[in-house]
Amino acid sequence: MDDIVSLVDWSRAQFALTAIYHWLFVPLTLGLSVIVAVMETMYVRTGDVKWLGLTKFWMRLFGINFAMGVATGIILEFEFGTNWSNYSWFVGDIFGAPLAIEGLLAFFMESTFIAVMFFGWKKVSKRFHLTATWLTAIGSSLSAWWILVANAWMQYPVGMEFDPAQMRNVMADFWAVAFSPVAVNKFFHAVMCGWTVSGVFVIGVSCWMLMKKRNIEASLSSIKLAGWVGLIGIVGTMATGDGSAKEVARVQPMKLAAMEGVYHGNEGQEITTFGVLTPGKTYADDKDEFIFHIAIPKGLSFLATGDFDAFVPGVNDLVDGYAVNEAGDTIFSGVSYAERIARGKEAHASLRAFDAAMKAGDTAAMQQSKAELMKNYEFFGYGYFDSVDEAIPNVPITFYMFHLMVILGGYLLAMLAASLFLAYKKQSWLLGNKLVHLVGMVSIPLVWLCSEAGWAVAECGRQPWLIEGLMPAKAAISAIPATSVIITFVLFAVLFTALLAAELSIMMRQISKHSKEDILSPEV
Repeated sequence: MDDIVSLVDWSRAQFALTAIYHWLFVPLTLGLSVIVAVMETMYVRTGDVKWLGLTKFWMRLFGINFAMGVATGIILEFEFGTNWSNYSWFVGDIFGAPLAIEGLLAFFMESTFIAVMFFGWKKVSKRFHLTATWLTAIGSSLSAWWILVANAWMQYPVGMEFDPAQMRNVMADFWAVAFSPVAVNKFFHAVMCGWTVSGVFVIGVSCWMLMKKRNIEASLSSIKLAGWVGLIGIVGTMATGDGSAKEVARVQPMKLAAMEGVYHGNEGQEITTFGVLTPGKTYADDKDEFIFHIAIPKGLSFLATGDFDAFVPGVNDLVDGYAVNEAGDTIFSGVSYAERIARGKEAHASLRAFDAAMKAGDTAAMQQSKAELMKNYEFFGYGYFDSVDEAIPNVPITFYMFHLMVILGGYLLAMLAASLFLAYKKQSWLLGNKLVHLVGMVSIPLVWLCSEAGWAVAECGRQPWLIEGLMPAKAAISAIPATSVIITFVLFAVLFTALLAAELSIMMRQISKHSKEDILSPEV
């Protein structure tokens, strides 16, 4: 038993490590490809070579980052087969479809047109090259779409049917999977996040050049364009974040309760803007939720439902039997977590009975067992638990990551708006104030921290589920020794850290080298 626990923990840790490193590269790819495409569009439309110089300068950094993203992304997808083979078997017919489409886009569309981007200068016409640049940017976003469809399906499984004869789920409605509201909202949230990351990155690098008094005009032009992209990105991220919160309230109410540290919900539930949770607090004790906190009255009710007086359930309410229906209304379902666990175990027993009847060729018994299975199948995943404690996510991690993301998001909105104001109205401050330069540069790691915190909320908040309500992590792992996972975890940690160090080193060398040249007078 201890080995199984260790295997689950290390498998989760390895996947988290890979995902964290991969997400360092993805948002910059999504946003910087758009910035480069806009710059090249300006060059083609105006014929002004300064835009060609800016395009080539930022395209170099895009290419370095793109290569690193591909390297980590390939490993991430392989881990589903190596570490989570039970998961791959159980839902491979559904989960594999968007990943296969993403693979086609990534390795055919993106790879083809990115080659034209970097090696097509002087070999193809300006407009053909511009088309390739835009198709690379569009391809990156389409690739992200299918990855996020797969992730959204894990958060909100739809469009499937369970086939007891195969003991696995099969695709029933591809379009329900591809265009579920969770997937659509998650896609736009991630893309807007990428625009924000890239806008801040370009501003930060430009601030460094201003501090070094290099390429002043190029830096100002970059800040203006990146500021608009970043500002659109952060506003879009906040708008889709609101949509995400409403979707979470509708389909993952336990995650929402963890995000806000709510154990006992109320009508007109307040939202915490800042607070410190009581250490060791669990759903079963009478401790206060917070040591102290600052809250906005009725804020969470409005965030979750659009109604200031709506009831929002907390952890204890959900464990005791409150639920959220498809319309987003909170109801008392009468199905507590304890009953869900019991009915989940009944579903497991019915599946075993079906399997035995199928082997015996008893058609009547198969039909009876299938009927009993489907009656309880919605609670199938709970049958893997022995206590309700196992079905509750890590509240402190989810709470603190969510509030870190929100606080940093507010800072980034102010920073991007201020960058545009300075670039257009107070250029003297932007040119000569080292504090402004330092703020721009420090914002680069902060925007990545904000982005990673968002993913921590999404993934930690849905634990212990790999597939919400259907398959917990401990049921999804491969039957391999925990030591094998530990060894590969260490190897990946070393490899990914080396890749990150290499990217940072190469990028800084490229920035330093080419910032000494006249960016706005490139070889045509």
